Amino acid sequence: LERFYARQLRVSPHVLGHSKAHVGRVVAELVRAAKTQGLQPGPLALSLRGDFVRIGSAYEQHKVRSPDCFDILVPLRLPPHLEPQPRCAEGLGLHGAFVCGLRARGGWPRRYRPFAEGFCVELQGRFHLSSALVLRWFQGHLQRCLGAVRYRLQERCRISLSACPGRPPMLHIVPCSDYVCCHISMAVRLIPAIPIGDALYLTALPPEGPLPTPAPEALWGLNASRQEQRLLSWLKEQAPASSCHLKCLQILKGLRDLRGQGLEEPFSSQWSRVLSSYVLKTALFSLLLQGPLEAWDERFLVERLEDLVLYLRDCLRKQVLMHFFLGNTSLPEAVVLPRFLKEAAPVNLLAAFDGLMLDLTAFQLINTWIQAPHIIRMYSSPRYLRPVPTP
Repeated sequence: LERFYARQLRVSPHVLGHSKAHVGRVVAELVRAAKTQGLQPGPLALSLRGDFVRIGSAYEQHKVRSPDCFDILVPLRLPPHLEPQPRCAEGLGLHGAFVCGLRARGGWPRRYRPFAEGFCVELQGRFHLSSALVLRWFQGHLQRCLGAVRYRLQERCRISLSACPGRPPMLHIVPCSDYVCCHISMAVRLIPAIPIGDALYLTALPPEGPLPTPAPEALWGLNASRQEQRLLSWLKEQAPASSCHLKCLQILKGLRDLRGQGLEEPFSSQWSRVLSSYVLKTALFSLLLQGPLEAWDERFLVERLEDLVLYLRDCLRKQVLMHFFLGNTSLPEAVVLPRFLKEAAPVNLLAAFDGLMLDLTAFQLINTWIQAPHIIRMYSSPRYLRPVPTP
C-alpha cells in the first residue's frame, strides 16, 4: 500500500502548488474579463459576481495521480425576488439527490419580464430560473470573452474552451515551456453557481440519463463544498499531525480505479458511480466522527483503511448512506451549519441504485480489499496506467 501510494497516487506538493497558482491566475483573468464585458448589472441582467470559488480534491489535499483537472465555481449575480424552493426529489423521479427550484415571488413587476423570458421557464403560473438557459448563456459569454484573455496570456499559456450540451464548460490550459517548470496541460471545469447565502450554492444537475419534465429546466442541485472544506480544516486541527485520514481516502480511490479496469461493462460504469469520490468522502466523514481522532495516526493506516472499507460495505448492504450535511444534527458544535442545511430533509446518497447493484458492489469492494496486493500488481503495469507527466 505504501509503495502504491508513493509511486502512483501521491501528488507532488511542488507540482500541485504550481498548477493551482497557474489555474488561479488564468481563471481570475477570464472571470474579470467576463464581468467587465457582461451586461450591466440591473433588473434585466444576468452577470458574474466577479469572484470564483476553488472546490474539489485538488483544494482539499486528497487529489490522486496528477494535478491536471480542477473544479471552480463561478458565482453569478441575479436579479432580486428569486427565492430557493426545496423540492421532493423522490416525487420527481430523482433519487439520492437534493433538488431545489429558484422561483420568482408572486407579482413579479412587469419590468422583470424580459429577464424571465430569457432565463426562466413558467410552471403553474410562476417563473422558475432555468438551469439549462443559464448554462447556455454562461458558455456563450465565456466564449465571447476568451479572445481578449487569450491575447493577454499568450506569453504564459495557450487556452481554449470546450463545452458539451448540458455540462459546464471546460477551460484547457497548456503552459508555455519557458513560463513554468511543471509543463502539465490542465483542464478546469468552470461551474456557474447561484449563491443562496452562507457560502451555499446551487448548480445545474448533471445529465444522468432522461429526467422527467420539468427537472432539466427548473431544478438545481446543492453544492456545499465550502462546508466540506471547513469540516476538513477542523479535522486537521483536531486530529494528530500525522493523521492518515486523507491518505486512506486517496488509497481507496486508487483501489477503486484499479478494480474498475478489470470489470466489464455495464458494471464497470456503475461501480464508479456507486463508489463515487463524493460517496467515499461522505463515508470517511461519517466514520471519522464515530471514534477518537487519535486512532487515525499514521501508524494505524491499514487498520483505519480496513475500517473504512467495512463501513462502506455495511452501508451498501443496508442501502443507506446519508448526505453528511443535510439535516445532520450530530455534527460538532465547532462546525456551524447554515440554517438552510439544518432544516433540509435528509438525503440517502444510495437511493438511486437498486439493491442488487449495491449488493454486487459490496461484494466486489470486499474482494478488492482482500486481493489488494494482487490487484495493485496486475493493474499497475504500463499497459493499464495512463502516462503521468513529471516535473
